[in-house]
Amino acid sequence: MMRWRTFTCILCLMPVVLVSAADRISRAQSLADEPLTLQARTRVEVSADADRWHSVVKPLTWTPSQTCIVVCDMWDDHWCKQSAARVSEMAPKMNEVIKQARARGVFIIHCPSDTMDFYKDFPQRKLAQAAPIVETKIPLERWCHLDKTREGDTLPIDDSDGGCDCDSPVKNYRAWSRQHPALEIAEQDAITDSGEAFYLMKQRGIQNVIVMGVHTNICVLGRPFSIRQMVRQGQNVVLMRDMTDTMYNPALAPFVSHFTGNDLIAQHIEQYWCPTITSTDITSAEPFRFTADLRKHIVIVTSEPEYKTEVSLTQFAKDELGKDFKVSLVYGDAQDGSMLPGLEVLKSADLALISVRRRTLPPDQLQQIRDFIGSGKPVMGIRTASHAFCLRDKPAPDGRVDWTEFDRDVIGGSYTNHHGEGPKSTITLATSAAEHPILAGINMMELQGKGSLYKVSPLQATATPLLIGSIPDTAAEPVAWLNQRTDGGTTFYTSLGHVGDFEQPAFRRLLKNACSWLVKQSVP
Repeated sequence: MMRWRTFTCILCLMPVVLVSAADRISRAQSLADEPLTLQARTRVEVSADADRWHSVVKPLTWTPSQTCIVVCDMWDDHWCKQSAARVSEMAPKMNEVIKQARARGVFIIHCPSDTMDFYKDFPQRKLAQAAPIVETKIPLERWCHLDKTREGDTLPIDDSDGGCDCDSPVKNYRAWSRQHPALEIAEQDAITDSGEAFYLMKQRGIQNVIVMGVHTNICVLGRPFSIRQMVRQGQNVVLMRDMTDTMYNPALAPFVSHFTGNDLIAQHIEQYWCPTITSTDITSAEPFRFTADLRKHIVIVTSEPEYKTEVSLTQFAKDELGKDFKVSLVYGDAQDGSMLPGLEVLKSADLALISVRRRTLPPDQLQQIRDFIGSGKPVMGIRTASHAFCLRDKPAPDGRVDWTEFDRDVIGGSYTNHHGEGPKSTITLATSAAEHPILAGINMMELQGKGSLYKVSPLQATATPLLIGSIPDTAAEPVAWLNQRTDGGTTFYTSLGHVGDFEQPAFRRLLKNACSWLVKQSVP
């Protein structure tokens, strides 16, 4: 009787188990049918021939069954051991991205070039070989070199030495034999290193391609299954910019951090080839970042027509900040300087550098600035930032908002106007400021105010002057100070910022020192 009861209980439970399994299958199918929403970043030139670019993010919606991931050359080893170590660090995170994409119905194509002998008996390799050859718009090449008609004469980094950033030169040799073992190859995946990848896409009705892997300036651009050639074949392509690396040695131009070199190549791709996304669009986790990438993120916001800081700050960032910082630039729109395309990048900033003059912003954009400052993060303002977000003696127009207390509450000054053009300002140290780290290494004999002296007195009680400016027959005025804000954050402000000021090494040193100090890095 006990056995019969036990069997009866099992029978009673079986339908529940079966239904539960069916539910899981149904949920998996539902997940596979759910569209992918990708936050695609592109770069759009501010105006014709400006050589300054808005970074604009717009969502893409792709059907998983029409989408594939191409995993480019994630080898088990590399002749550059620094590169090999970064691939090993990235591979486990990449595997998680691939697993979640696969579960949503995305087709995975593993492309570890030059290792097909290792995979010759794998069913995933035979799957790729069986894909029927299709006619292509232009021939698929074994390698697609720099397209000078489309992307200019050079890449933004000099990789002529091979790009290895090891301390001692390393001989180039084929160190790889297979894909990195941390990347799982599932039964339904494919393996190839040729145009077979495109044949598989056409066979399966795949129009959308997510590229990840290494190296962005070489294989990710040039291989027959990767960016240049897939774009030329008419596929919709994106690069997953946090799941890649670049072969770049900081000892070569533009003499920036290895990771800044990686950013520069991603921006090059956004300008000339395709958008980029991050792994967050698949996993909802924070974007991947190499542990050696310790750069703080500076966002420079510039929109003022008077002193052309959109030019001087862009050059300053390129020349002075790339070794130590990650830098994003936000420019005012060419037709409407009160629109700041790409301002959402502030969400990931460690420091905001503001050079804006009398702009009244759309409410959502000013709120982004308020949110950043309200979080207690540091701010740097130069020149016209004291009157950044309000008009002179009139309210904001309809649909725009102002921040009339910005000078008082954030900058810590009392800007009223400026003295007329005339003698250049003599700059001296404020009392007790000589030992402040922001002034380290600055030869005061080489620093002069090239533009008109601003009237900013009196400073707020929360402000501490660092530099004083004076011209004949007028009262001296603070020209640089620190303000301890009520939100807990710190602002460094200088009323310098004329184009002539940027020509002075001492002024550029002042700005770079302030950047380092504000983000709690040692001042060089």
